[in-house]
Amino acid sequence: MTSWIRSAARNAAGFFMGIVGGAVGVLALAMAGAGVAAAGTGQPSPWQINLQGAASPVMESIHSFHDFLLVIIIGVVLLVLALLIVVALKFNEKANPVPSRTTHNTLIEVAWTVVPVLILVAIAIPSFRLLFLELDLPKADLTVKVTGHQWYWSYEYPDNGPFSFDSLMVATEDLKPGQPRLLAVDNEVVVPVNKIVRIQVTAADVIHSFALPSFGVKIDALPGRLNESWFQATKEGVYYGQCSELCGKDHAFMPISIRVVSESEFAAWVSEAKQKFAAADLPTRVAQGEPTAEVIAAAP
Repeated sequence: MTSWIRSAARNAAGFFMGIVGGAVGVLALAMAGAGVAAAGTGQPSPWQINLQGAASPVMESIHSFHDFLLVIIIGVVLLVLALLIVVALKFNEKANPVPSRTTHNTLIEVAWTVVPVLILVAIAIPSFRLLFLELDLPKADLTVKVTGHQWYWSYEYPDNGPFSFDSLMVATEDLKPGQPRLLAVDNEVVVPVNKIVRIQVTAADVIHSFALPSFGVKIDALPGRLNESWFQATKEGVYYGQCSELCGKDHAFMPISIRVVSESEFAAWVSEAKQKFAAADLPTRVAQGEPTAEVIAAAP
């Protein structure tokens, strides 16, 4: 390798390491100062700049993978910036009036092929590990069946009794103190904390998408198909999501609300829900254009 290439490489490496160290420090200070903005768990928070807080093992892994990718992205960008600055300063016409006539350098050509491959391999390994964690369903303690409609969700608890209910968004004028606009619902899904919940997702009309950011769950609801995912809520509280597939004019008004409670509270809720929803043999809402039971009964 010629001397100017060695010098440029040393200068770029030193500049790169200095910038990376400074950038990591500034990023840490910025994240600490923006703790409130980045701490939204269960629902978005004002001026939020990061992913919603993790409330499940899958979401914790997503956070780790996101931070790992961020470090790689910053490193690549700063390395390219450093090389551009070195080239601009060292090899401009004034500093280098007699340009080099070098056309090939085997070491550099190998390096710029091998290094990106190594970066991609470093990304692929945790990526595949995360995908396997999301898609490999562990033995479930509880099953919740989710059905998407235009434009609301229906839920069933096949492991806990023959009852189901619809969940519709609470209108703005009917919101109670503490309920978030466009996210609160009339009937919340209730699950026990630290239990593995299998969700089976389908749709009655068009394609929807069941998404809960704090649980790391996002799965399509397809008519005629049953998709599965899972989560294990590690913190009690209320967690909100929304349909994430453009499904019609009221797509923005079919939120998801899941309340995570203790096992004793869940058992009490199941007993109450069996009485409250057992009589609801028919859905309280029907998809647009779908005939009601009365219309079907009156048909010749």
